[in-house]
Amino acid sequence: MMAFFYATVLVGIAGLISVLRLILGPTVPDRVVGVDTLNTLVVAGMVLLGAAYDRTIYIDIAIVYALLSYIGTLVIAKYLQGGLA
Repeated sequence: MMAFFYATVLVGIAGLISVLRLILGPTVPDRVVGVDTLNTLVVAGMVLLGAAYDRTIYIDIAIVYALLSYIGTLVIAKYLQGGLA
């Protein structure tokens, strides 16, 4: 159980660094990368939670969240490129 605790602490520290990039990012693409990284860390946290409590529903939710995050990143990238009207 201590391995899950240490992994969660590392994911939390990485999340704080990602939030720092989100706040301090000088350009919009830097902020988008920060949000995307934070979404990836949320998915990793859900997978850790599902593995720690032996519940597959958390992993299923993490998969759906990852897919929605990916689609959101594509939409933001398309918008920044100037493709959305």
